[in-house]
Amino acid sequence: QVQLVESGGGSVQAGGSLRLSCAASDNTHGTYSMAWFRQAPGKEREGVAAIDGDGKTTYADSVKGRFTISRDNAKDTLYLQMNSLKPEDTATYYCAAARFCYGLGASAYSLWGQGTQVTVSS
Repeated sequence: QVQLVESGGGSVQAGGSLRLSCAASDNTHGTYSMAWFRQAPGKEREGVAAIDGDGKTTYADSVKGRFTISRDNAKDTLYLQMNSLKPEDTATYYCAAARFCYGLGASAYSLWGQGTQVTVSS
């Protein structure tokens, strides 16, 4: 079974940037759709961005124009470039993969990483 490991989280001031990475333990390119989700304390997990095997992307309205999802199929790695960060972006960010589904609904994804914390201070 594919395992996902996130990295790149940290603390940053508002307006700053971070890049998250998600390394897959096995071949995911062209087969799995992948996505980033986030969950803040006391809130439900929400979809941030998704990318399918062909490179089609979709974003939550709250991050459009600021975040960019991408994947390097040769490295089996997913990225999330986060620019113009806001305090409301503070959350634990999770990488997820799905074999036959695509989009920002968490129920579509069966494989999850352990999460990486992003904290944005004002």
